[in-house]
Amino acid sequence: MRKALLAVSIAASLMATACSITHDSSTTQASSAKNVQMQNPLLTPSALQYQAPDFSIIKDAHFQPALEQGIKEHYQQVLNIANNSEAPSFSNTIVALETSGELLTRTSQIFYNLTGSNSNPTLLEIKAEMAPVMAAHSDNIHLNSALFSRIDSLYLQRNALNLTAEEVRLIEVYHQRFVLAGAKLTDQQKAKIRLLNEEQSNLTNEFSQRLLTLTKQSAVIVDSVDELAGLSDSSIRAAQMDAEAQGHTGKYLVNITNTTRQPVLAKLENRELRERIWLASANRGLSGENETASLVSRLAQLRAERAALLGFKSWADYQLSSQMAETPEAVYSMFGSMVPAVIANTEKEAADIQAMINKTGGDFILAPWDWEFYAEKVRQEKFDLDSASIKPYFEFERVLQDGVFFTLEKLYGVTLKPRPDLPVYHEDVKAYEMFDVDGSSIAIFYADYFTREGKSGGAWMSSFVGQSTLLDTKPVVVNVMNIRKAPDGEPTFVSYDEVTTMFHEMGHGTHGMFSKVKYPSLAGTSVSRDFVEFPSTFEEDWAAHPEVLANYAKHYQTGEVIPEALLQKLLNARSFNQGFDTLEYMAAALVDLEWHSLPADAPLQDVVTFEAAALKKHGVDIAAVPPRYKSSFFAHSFPGGYSASYYAYMWSEILAADAFAYVQTQGGLNREIGMKYRKTIREVGNSVPPMEAYQSFRGQAPTTDALLKRRGLN
Repeated sequence: MRKALLAVSIAASLMATACSITHDSSTTQASSAKNVQMQNPLLTPSALQYQAPDFSIIKDAHFQPALEQGIKEHYQQVLNIANNSEAPSFSNTIVALETSGELLTRTSQIFYNLTGSNSNPTLLEIKAEMAPVMAAHSDNIHLNSALFSRIDSLYLQRNALNLTAEEVRLIEVYHQRFVLAGAKLTDQQKAKIRLLNEEQSNLTNEFSQRLLTLTKQSAVIVDSVDELAGLSDSSIRAAQMDAEAQGHTGKYLVNITNTTRQPVLAKLENRELRERIWLASANRGLSGENETASLVSRLAQLRAERAALLGFKSWADYQLSSQMAETPEAVYSMFGSMVPAVIANTEKEAADIQAMINKTGGDFILAPWDWEFYAEKVRQEKFDLDSASIKPYFEFERVLQDGVFFTLEKLYGVTLKPRPDLPVYHEDVKAYEMFDVDGSSIAIFYADYFTREGKSGGAWMSSFVGQSTLLDTKPVVVNVMNIRKAPDGEPTFVSYDEVTTMFHEMGHGTHGMFSKVKYPSLAGTSVSRDFVEFPSTFEEDWAAHPEVLANYAKHYQTGEVIPEALLQKLLNARSFNQGFDTLEYMAAALVDLEWHSLPADAPLQDVVTFEAAALKKHGVDIAAVPPRYKSSFFAHSFPGGYSASYYAYMWSEILAADAFAYVQTQGGLNREIGMKYRKTIREVGNSVPPMEAYQSFRGQAPTTDALLKRRGLN
């Protein structure tokens, strides 16, 4: 997932802010604040290569003063542009906006990355305090009538200004952004939308903070090691260490991941414990001090109200108006066409699993907490594949170096070299420098792969510095995951799902690092939601390419390449459980879209009732296969940037599967096709309309044929 941090929005979409900033009048505090200002490293560009953040000198206390100063400076710059007495031109309006807000962009990109990857109470407090201020600043820019008048004037004459195609594209992006933010509203409507935006900002921030707390609180304490039968010795030791760290000496702690499904359920033999863990996951946020259900209902309602103000019948219609899909109906149609095949596959899988339960002496009906445990048994029987036999061939560092990095070199001619001299924000983070085929330096890359307290769940890519030839900046990018790190002295092994996620996030990473765009608002991953997941999903499939697999899937002790027979079993087994995987994703995407298809006059909804009705409406209500994310912990949809857009993964997968199938007809893993893909897709960012970029690579529009084959559903 490409994480939609507000910081990135500020830099790429002018989603920043500058209204009133309140300062404490106390002489002591004012003096202290002045000292922080004088010593604040965020106030000037970093002296490190490519302005990489100097984490060795950046302190928590530096962020709020720098954010506040950045807001003031940015707002004054925007006012100067809006009130310029000269006639609007591309240079004095659009370029001026592109070069404004340097301090705010720099500070917020660092700050919001850290609140997701290395948070603490101080950073969360600052984030909560700044949320309404940032929302107001965004409104002060987008609702400025004089500024929009200049942009509108340029938009109307854009084709007569002797501009480049990229410059025309930039004007169109700005105009659409301002219109969708409310630039054409009346003063009364603008006042209303400001209130809605402030409330949304506060609620999404509150949701994120509650979810962090809930994830920690939902961890399951296990009294006896006997209950953990099925887990490896390393996993048991890790659970014991986690319990001790939380003050539960002599016990074991099972952490909850961000999805409804919990990976540990595939191994635990104790059915009662499996049920406890699944329920702890599935019921997060429905009640208690940190419940999020009420936030879900209100966020859906206020987004519908905002969409209505802007002339749309729902938030989904509003969101998709600027996406490749264009309308919710197109998305519903895409999913609707797939439901019969997906349900048929899932029901067949469920029947096979129930037969395995019966065969192994189980006297119960398949439940969600049984699926993965018995699916593994079916997988072993069908494909003679034992996951334990595969594990030694997927050691983390080898997957990264000989898998992910190897593929980048083969396809795109780039290499990554460690940069231990660059300071990092946590000891588990590693810095690299990326070099092109000619030896020239391209970017700085941070690898932050291991789970820890203070890190949000899931996986994402983001930027500390965006690429722009206008600003003369090169990309500084980070990939973040939540891989369970082995105890000191032991190798860290990753599941095959984690392997593909490493490739996926590097797909996002290279989308940012390969960018060769002039204007920052069009650079890198600043593309539509339903296109941004295309380069990352495309990269996933290289994890299973025979040449790539043979290079990284080696025994961690002997270096022996994974035996051909075992490799073939792994590849054959990839299509197994695709009904489940596809259905749980589709269910979540449909729930997201249904929440955001509510009209503005709809009352607040009961979360459990609404979800059940949405699933039934679309025929995806199989009890043993719940949505990947339930609404109360659906971080993509509610606090994140994927509201009414979770469908984008499937939409993008159509492009990715079609592109990958095409690449195989062009010789597969080779530099020639890799460089064509890099130049037509990765380097152009949003300077070219997405479908135009795709067709320049592929030569035609995509079809769903390769997607169905990729998921084993044809």
